[in-house]
Amino acid sequence: MNAKTPSLIATDALEKITAPLSQAWTLPPQAYTSSEIFAAEVDSIFSKDWICVARIDQVKSPGDYICADLPSQPIVVTRDQQGQLHALSRVCLHRAMPLVEGQGNTTRLVCPYHRWSYALDGKLRSAPMMTGVEGFVESAQCLPELQLEVWQGFIFVNLDPQAQPLAPRLSGLLPLVSNYAFSEMQVLETIEYDSPWNWKILVENFMEAYHHIGPHKQTFEPAYPARDAEILDNEGQPWVFLKMPGGHRVTVEEGAFPGLTPAQQHDLIAVCVFPTLLFGASAAGAAWYQLEPYGVDKMRLKIHGLYHPSITGEPSAEDRADVVAMLKLIHEEDIGVNRGPWQGLQAAMTTQGRLSLFEQGIWQLNQLWVSSLGLKQPNHSG
Repeated sequence: MNAKTPSLIATDALEKITAPLSQAWTLPPQAYTSSEIFAAEVDSIFSKDWICVARIDQVKSPGDYICADLPSQPIVVTRDQQGQLHALSRVCLHRAMPLVEGQGNTTRLVCPYHRWSYALDGKLRSAPMMTGVEGFVESAQCLPELQLEVWQGFIFVNLDPQAQPLAPRLSGLLPLVSNYAFSEMQVLETIEYDSPWNWKILVENFMEAYHHIGPHKQTFEPAYPARDAEILDNEGQPWVFLKMPGGHRVTVEEGAFPGLTPAQQHDLIAVCVFPTLLFGASAAGAAWYQLEPYGVDKMRLKIHGLYHPSITGEPSAEDRADVVAMLKLIHEEDIGVNRGPWQGLQAAMTTQGRLSLFEQGIWQLNQLWVSSLGLKQPNHSG
């Protein structure tokens, strides 16, 4: 725990955050705008929690690799020639040059600076012109490796070597999503956005349907009314589940996933595995929002449309274009309500705001944030 963490939020503000939902307030503005608080998040959340960085289908063949960025560490996920997955630092051991970018397929990770070469399990295989360097043994050098765990097809990594396994912490979430068969889905198309605001603004927006009456009044609100939305009890586990019942039932004949219950064929769901895995699904399709925070005020967002190949077959170019158009439509409706609060949070007169009962998902996220930062929770009585 960062020794400064307990003083980052004033006691009265913390009392408002951790009060029961009917009495609760939002996080204070500095929780979003303070560089000191972001540094504490890097130390206590992004360096110790499980962070989703890829999908299993993005590294399905030997030699496949894909890069991702944690706030404090660029990494690469590889599948070696024996089929094993690895999450490695992608910084060369020599002069700190990033080894690779993007994704692809290769037999070695070769530094473009001085051509040091690493196997896909991180072991150094070649370091040109190092003959005569005392005590240097190539075979003893290896890129630092992170813990890696796959859950429902999502690849998580953890910088903390002592971190406990993820799956038991998601035991309550698994039955809520298992019928959607996320483990069998694949990435169809991806769109990217530079997002110059704090990462929590987007997470909060994703996990409440209250704003359907605003930016989505002509898209989501008619199909999934805000007043019908429901947040399920996570019993303190690090996830939030938003269920949004709809009026139209998508049947198997119309392309729904065959394992869904009749109720699920009506629903839109949104899920957060704290801190930054966001995914949503209806009977007709699914999407994954991949967040890569770079600072208190900037983040790279990748939105991936997902599909189930055994159900839909190989999508056509028209299918792909339709998915991209829908992903852009929905997110671009949300851009204004991410940018606007970011501006408002920096205003001198802005304070904490009261939460609606329809923002229970934000309340749950706030409790997870407080706990992860190690903030002392006030003892609320009555």
